[in-house]
Amino acid sequence: MFTVGLIGDYDEGVVAHIAIPQAIQLAADDIGTEINYEWVPTSSLEHDFGQKLSKYQALWVVPASPYRSMQGASNGIQYAREHQIPFLGTCGGFQHMIIEFARNVLGLTEADHAEENPSASLILVAPLLCSVSEKTHTFQLTSGSKVIDIYRADEIIEQYGICNYGLNSDFSPMLERAGLRIAGVDLEGEVRIMELDEHPFFIGTLFQPERSALNSFD
Repeated sequence: MFTVGLIGDYDEGVVAHIAIPQAIQLAADDIGTEINYEWVPTSSLEHDFGQKLSKYQALWVVPASPYRSMQGASNGIQYAREHQIPFLGTCGGFQHMIIEFARNVLGLTEADHAEENPSASLILVAPLLCSVSEKTHTFQLTSGSKVIDIYRADEIIEQYGICNYGLNSDFSPMLERAGLRIAGVDLEGEVRIMELDEHPFFIGTLFQPERSALNSFD
């Protein structure tokens, strides 16, 4: 039996938070095993996060940011990255995944999120040129990526949640050189999926693939 830690601040009004348990159940049925999950509030990970997260076999930083504790979310991401724990970050989870990597791997300690700190000296997560909130888009996956192996297709269709921020493309080359690779883009070539080399499963998507589970339970 596996237990997934869902790092985020649960809100029954968030569509993704309703979809995620259903997505986990679909995955459990598909592989024929029992998968449990527990919600882990971001504020609970500000201190002693290693001890608290050691009980989980996988971690998912879920949508609906700004989080109550950006530091707590970052601590969870760092733990998964450093301990080779399977990790998924969707929407806000993707945004904070790249911030954690920039700060703790690249040494860009000022890297920040425009929504949470618009006056920051280094905006890594910036406003999108066009809002993609609640829209369905087509994405092209990178040859040789883990994501393309998972989907078994080089082009996919997925839905965004409420999303107005994404990676500042100026930093894409720096992130890639350090091992955080582009695994998928939208049809305009904007980065929408990244994954970490030298890690068994460390993937972030700006869209919310969990939403597809809702169609399976209609």
